Amino acid sequence: MTDEKNEHRPAGPRQQFGDIAPALAGYSEDVLFGQVWENPDLAARDRSLVTVASLITSGSTEQLAFHLRRARDNGVSEKELIETITHVAFYAGWPKAMSALTAARDAFAAA
Repeated sequence: MTDEKNEHRPAGPRQQFGDIAPALAGYSEDVLFGQVWENPDLAARDRSLVTVASLITSGSTEQLAFHLRRARDNGVSEKELIETITHVAFYAGWPKAMSALTAARDAFAAA
């Protein structure tokens, strides 16, 4: 795999939780961020928007910050991400959107 592809992967699921869940860490790196994210049938920008919307809908704000930054790296603007959160609010619920806005503010400030 090229260095460019490795730039778009999370910083070491094996390092983060490989000690307690080595199989899940390996699947995260090899399957999810390898095979799935690198599949050319859906652009990385589109995958990012789908992922952000899914994380908001499920209330998974802990993973949302990473994926908001990744979406920006994949060409989604901050304005588009805020519009995504606003749009999803009507389908996922207002509290989830408010939590997502907090995650977005933190993710954008960290950049």
